[in-house]
Amino acid sequence: MSAAEWFTLLGIVLCLIAVASLWWSEATLTLAARASIARLEKQGNARAKTVNRLLAGQETLIRVLMAGRVVAIVMAAALASASLHARFGASGVVLAMVATAIVIVFVCVLTTAVSVTERATLAAATPVHLLVRLIGPVLVPFEITARWLLGLAGIRVAGDLPVLTSDALRGGSDHVRRGNDMEKQNRDMLGGLLELRELTVSDVMIHRTEMVTINAGEAVADVVRAMLTAPVTRVPLWLGSPENIVGILHAKDLLRAIQNARGDLDKLDITAIARPPWFVPDIRPLDEQLRAFRRRRTPFALVVDEYGEVMGLVTLEDIIEEIVGEITDEHDRELTGVRPQPDGSVVVHGGVPIRDLNRTMDWQLPDEEATTVAGLVIHEAQSIPEPGQSFTFHGFRFRVLRRNRNRITALRITPLLRLAQAKAS
Repeated sequence: MSAAEWFTLLGIVLCLIAVASLWWSEATLTLAARASIARLEKQGNARAKTVNRLLAGQETLIRVLMAGRVVAIVMAAALASASLHARFGASGVVLAMVATAIVIVFVCVLTTAVSVTERATLAAATPVHLLVRLIGPVLVPFEITARWLLGLAGIRVAGDLPVLTSDALRGGSDHVRRGNDMEKQNRDMLGGLLELRELTVSDVMIHRTEMVTINAGEAVADVVRAMLTAPVTRVPLWLGSPENIVGILHAKDLLRAIQNARGDLDKLDITAIARPPWFVPDIRPLDEQLRAFRRRRTPFALVVDEYGEVMGLVTLEDIIEEIVGEITDEHDRELTGVRPQPDGSVVVHGGVPIRDLNRTMDWQLPDEEATTVAGLVIHEAQSIPEPGQSFTFHGFRFRVLRRNRNRITALRITPLLRLAQAKAS
């Protein structure tokens, strides 16, 4: 090989190294653990400060790295074409294009396969910062021209990089490794937070059939006894019919009234002690209801449908549980409703919410058309099944175990993958 050919080969190698370095730099910076970098900056790490400065101008960073890669790839292809054209003629140009494409793809795969570490991110900070300062101003005229041309075409260009959507963040959370319970818990919390806007009050409310209520027309002693045995501190009061809610009785208000009456229950007026009920529509998004709870400084509301009929109740705890999972205290009734079996199936109470079952078993049953497991089976079967009937949908076998009138009270759910394994063995 002549000296010119050696210099050409060296130029191609340098271009490929530049492409790999720029790809690697973008991966290490954009995928950096920002919390860790922020902590290092607070500790006085200069390179961590540089990383945060680069990420603050992420649009410019990506534009510079992309432009650098394009220039390096074009130069590598041009040098390869010139070298092979001298040896093989016109066919050498095609050969150079194919060879360059294969090598660039290989370099891309090899570079992105390298894991991103904190040390790698800090190492890339200084050279990339220098590159941004050198090339960034050069790209400004190109950016202005590009925006002008896109504007003529009627295409609106945002000034900043698009904000991550909930779907993008949720997709990123799904990449969290599932190696231990803590990672799964963190993923569930992030997913619950992102889905608040997609859920409505009716998705998390306590149904009216499960509400604890007290008849305000009963004797005061009976009301006090019922209040003391209730597993909650706030209980709706009704008069005439359970649908006619006249107030919300708080245990503290009742005890304070008893103390003021010196224990004489005949002096108590239960309806006067109760607080006015707060009614909210069942279609209100959960994030709006959460803000409403904060504004009114109350954690309890009754849920009504479009006709004003009481459908259930929702509390602040119900919404928080959508984020952090089930919260129990010493007064909560133990209601699991989900019992895994040795054969891989799961016996589930019909009233268990689909979202709770998905979170417990790490399943993906749909909850758009129904809130509870029993509701999902009825929706799919388009009828109220009899005990012993089985249905297969969404990758699971559902077998009805018990039914009370028109309510499915128990089911056995078996993943189809588990059934296939059992048959194979």
